[in-house]
Amino acid sequence: MRWFLSGIVLVVVASFAPTLALADLAEAKVLVKSEPATESRALPTPPNGPVPSRKALKALVERTAKRYGVEIDLVDALVIAESGYDPHAVSPVGAVGLMQVMPETAADYGVNSIDALFDPQTNVRTGVRHFKRLLGRFGIGKAVMAYNAGEGALSRHNGFVTYPETQRYTHRVLSHYLRKKGVAPYSLEARKLTGVTLTPAMATAGARTSGRVVRQIDPSRLRLRIRPTLSERALDPGLHSSGPNSKPMFELQHLKPRN
Repeated sequence: MRWFLSGIVLVVVASFAPTLALADLAEAKVLVKSEPATESRALPTPPNGPVPSRKALKALVERTAKRYGVEIDLVDALVIAESGYDPHAVSPVGAVGLMQVMPETAADYGVNSIDALFDPQTNVRTGVRHFKRLLGRFGIGKAVMAYNAGEGALSRHNGFVTYPETQRYTHRVLSHYLRKKGVAPYSLEARKLTGVTLTPAMATAGARTSGRVVRQIDPSRLRLRIRPTLSERALDPGLHSSGPNSKPMFELQHLKPRN
C-alpha cells in the first residue's frame, strides 16, 4: 500500500510539473531567455516561404495599431526591439514572430496554432491586442516592462522590474519611442509621458566590466575651491610653474554629508 500511494504522488507531481513550467514561462519569458531549449520543448520551426518586405510589414503594423487605438510609434518601437521586423524570428524559449508572442499568451486571444503565429497579420494582431491590455492596466512604461517580463514581475518588483534584460529592453523601446515624438528620454516630460524614469544606466544594465571596480562619484557632492595661499602668478596658467615645489591651482573638496 505504501508503494502504491508513493506511485500516485509521483504521477501527480509529474503530471502537474510541465503545466507549472509553462505557466511560469508564459508569465515571465525574460527569466529564461538566455537558457537553451530542452529536448522536451522543441522550438517552433519557421516556414520556408518568402518574407514580406519591411515596407509591407511596417504598413501592417500601422494599420493594426490604428485599428486597436495604440500609438504607431510605440508599436513600431516594440517590434524593432522584439524581432527587428523579422516575421520568422524565434526566441530561445519559443516566442514567435514579429512581436515575439509566446504560444501560451496567444492562446488567451484565441490563437491556438503556433504555425499561425508566423503569419505576420495574426502575430501583430495578437501582440497589439495583448499590449493594449497591458497599456490599459499599467500605462506606457510599465506596460513595456510587462510585455517583456510578465505581469507578475511588476507585482514582485513593486511596479518597476529590475531584471537587467528588462531594464535594457525598456530603455531601448522607450528611448526609441520618445525620440520619434521629439522628447528627450531623460527629461521630466518623458517621465510624465511614460510613467517611469529612464536612466543611462538602464541601457547597459547587467553589462560586465573588465574586472576593475569603478567608483561612481556624484558631482553634486563635490565643489571646486581655490586654495587661498596661491598667488596671482600661480593662478595664471601661462605663468604657473611646475615641479616638486609647485602647488595645485585648484582642489576638489567633498561637501559635508547632508543631515
